[in-house]
Amino acid sequence: MISATERISENMHIIANEPSLAFYRLQEHVRKALPPMVEKRVEINKLNQELQGHCYDLEYAIGAVNNMQAASSHLEHIQKLIKDSIFMKQQIAFITKNKKESVSVYKRLSAHITLDLSDIPEALRETASRVESILNTTSTAQPVPAPPPDVKKEKH
Repeated sequence: MISATERISENMHIIANEPSLAFYRLQEHVRKALPPMVEKRVEINKLNQELQGHCYDLEYAIGAVNNMQAASSHLEHIQKLIKDSIFMKQQIAFITKNKKESVSVYKRLSAHITLDLSDIPEALRETASRVESILNTTSTAQPVPAPPPDVKKEKH
């Protein structure tokens, strides 16, 4: 009987301690497994947020590319205007270059031609003065022309 009572006592002890042993084993497992799982969950949430940010960036970039494709006609028009303006600028530069060359030719020519009045003979000076005096006398000696007949006279 002693052995039977010992066995019964042993079984009672096992049955009484079984739940606490199971809870101990569960607690031990949770203590070991939970921190790495929490870290992985935090890491997954962080990666999920980064992935959503990249998706938003990608959608924004796709929208921008689509808008650029829609603006291609405007950009082609701008390109045509730029080409036209470059051509006009070249024409203006060519014209101003030709004007400068023609003016500079005259300047170069006038720099070589010097007029010294002492070289002119006395007869030419006298002729010039006579022509000048004739012109002065004819301009002062002419009567003032009458107004044309179609001009109406104002009454005072």
